[in-house]
Amino acid sequence: MRKTVIIILSLVFFLTGTILSFFFVKNREKPKIKPLPLLKYTFENLKSTKFRESKIIFGEKLDETNDYISQMFYFEVPEKPDSLNFLKVSGLANIPKGEENYPVIVMFRGYMPKETYKSGAGTQPSAKVLAKNGFITLAPDFLGYGESASASATLFEDRFQTYTTALTLLNSLSSLKTIGADITKIGIWGHSNGGQIALSTIAISGVNYPTVLWAPVSKPFPYSILFYTDETDDYGKALRYALSIFEKDYDTELFSPANYYNWIKAPIQIHQGTADEEVLPFWTDELVDTLKKDNIDVTYFKYPGADHNLQPSGWNNAVLREIEFFKEEL
Repeated sequence: MRKTVIIILSLVFFLTGTILSFFFVKNREKPKIKPLPLLKYTFENLKSTKFRESKIIFGEKLDETNDYISQMFYFEVPEKPDSLNFLKVSGLANIPKGEENYPVIVMFRGYMPKETYKSGAGTQPSAKVLAKNGFITLAPDFLGYGESASASATLFEDRFQTYTTALTLLNSLSSLKTIGADITKIGIWGHSNGGQIALSTIAISGVNYPTVLWAPVSKPFPYSILFYTDETDDYGKALRYALSIFEKDYDTELFSPANYYNWIKAPIQIHQGTADEEVLPFWTDELVDTLKKDNIDVTYFKYPGADHNLQPSGWNNAVLREIEFFKEEL
């Protein structure tokens, strides 16, 4: 009898434990998956994203000469690649006077401090010459600059939003028909970090728009930004901390333009000063070698003794060469 009781109790405990175990397993919360919102900005994902056309609206005239008008323009970009929330971006356009059917050159500037930035800074010297020679130029300010809406508070998203801005603008040029633009003839111009934006944009979009690059930043991400940390007040401490967090969640290779240069289909003209301390000349040498290995049509000019802005020995020749290049290609 005692043995039977022990067996029964053992079965009760076993069944109770099994039932409780099943209950807890069934009702245990599943581990939460950490959201990774910046994956929307990988080159692969941006390539498959369709950016909505935005209407380009013109605003205040800032300058007028016998040859062209300098005028503010505005358009809207998605806050995130797939967002239905749109943000205003401002920029500076130069519109030639006279006959119509003008080719369009979209211009991307290099890095500028937000505190001192004015629309057209970094592009306007070349833009004026292009406009005088019959090209409409558009230079977006990017989010956080000029009269644009604020950029993302997340450091790396702020950087990646330059791609969504550039891609949206390229997809919105049909608005320019009202000012005499020939939107079958589109070129791209970029200097320094704007050169990196241009390279990224023509790779992601696959457009074959003739592209001129002055001293483009072309090294892989994130080295392409770490190189400049000695120019910040904290010598890059905040950037390195943000990067360490970013690299815990994301594979930086998916965000590095250098991994996708083989997507480029556009003919490219590149200008580089040999005394440039911001974009080291051997970086551009390596870029040209890479592009040629990928059978990309590239023409390369080097200017002995010229700095990052192709001064004092290269600026005039570079401008003349880019005008000739755009006229031949467009």
